[in-house]
Amino acid sequence: MQLLHKSQYAVIAYTTIEGVVMRMYERIRNLREDRNYTQKTLAEILHVNQATYSRYESGVLDIPSQALIRLAKFYHVSVDYLLGLTEEPRWKDKK
Repeated sequence: MQLLHKSQYAVIAYTTIEGVVMRMYERIRNLREDRNYTQKTLAEILHVNQATYSRYESGVLDIPSQALIRLAKFYHVSVDYLLGLTEEPRWKDKK
């Protein structure tokens, strides 16, 4: 097995994190569009203006944790799903 140089590991880690983050923006946009909501509607739910919400969706502005929690509750999905950490949209009850 060939070992990578530490700078190559950093590139792999950055690429992985960037992919997860981009998936988050796609997911919040897709959830909104699939349910036929406007950005204005979601902005009102999050108590921000439409331009701010648009920046959240495009990735120009980081989404605050409280906004992520509100979105997760609104769409009935887990925050992990919104963040792109899991493909399963809902929490599974463990029995």
